Amino acid sequence: MNFALILLILSLLTGIAWVADKLVFAPQRKAAGIDRMPLWLEYTASFFPVIFAVFFLRSFLFEPFKIPSGSMIPTLMIGDFILVNKFTYGVRLPVINKKVIEMNSPERGDVAVFRFPKDESVDYIKRVIGLPGDVISYQGKRLTINGQEFLSESKPDYLDPEGMTYAKFFTETFPKEFGGHSYNVLNHPERPSGIFVQDRFPYAENCTYTMTGVTCTVPKGHYFVMGDNRDNSADSRFWGFVPENNLVGKAFFVWMNLGDLKRIGRFE
Repeated sequence: MNFALILLILSLLTGIAWVADKLVFAPQRKAAGIDRMPLWLEYTASFFPVIFAVFFLRSFLFEPFKIPSGSMIPTLMIGDFILVNKFTYGVRLPVINKKVIEMNSPERGDVAVFRFPKDESVDYIKRVIGLPGDVISYQGKRLTINGQEFLSESKPDYLDPEGMTYAKFFTETFPKEFGGHSYNVLNHPERPSGIFVQDRFPYAENCTYTMTGVTCTVPKGHYFVMGDNRDNSADSRFWGFVPENNLVGKAFFVWMNLGDLKRIGRFE
């Protein structure tokens, strides 16, 4: 269901009724001494301000999403309701997703929402690891960017609530020349480090797969993304790069989790 398209249609229909009432029907009622508008106008024109406000906020400012899977644990949990900043990566026209105002580009370490390249009706959320031109290598469950290894700080093992198994828990940090952004990730050492890809994807020739992982050069206008729950994430390692046109926005705030209210707040 294209909710943005539904809101656009409702905004247009109720907006036409709202304008018609202001210019035509309201003066007629006033001349006839009638205070109450007809029922059909109550259910169209009266709802226009609310519907338009929701459409505008959701299309250009902030859009809510619910986390459906554990691919971003420990940063985001299943059931988190998050807010996504829609204008961070530029202002886009709703429905057609055409960028009309250039602003910022994704930065390494951003948690981004995007339309899944293999099915653009589905929204995905992952962490941006590589920008256009970067060489990203994930070998033996160790990450490098342009030949430089990410810093890694071990923490006590983490109970992954999705599989109810313990995972290796550590803080990963980009090299300083690549932003120095830090975030938490999980690894399951008992799982193989090899990447097995079944389907070809655009610019697949930019990637080299081995028994221990994958190395990719990010093409122009694309991004390499990964989930923080490394062994429970289908991401750029498997299905390829995210085109710039598929970006929806930057996730930044958990506004509700019905199972754990302590989850509410900003995240990195």
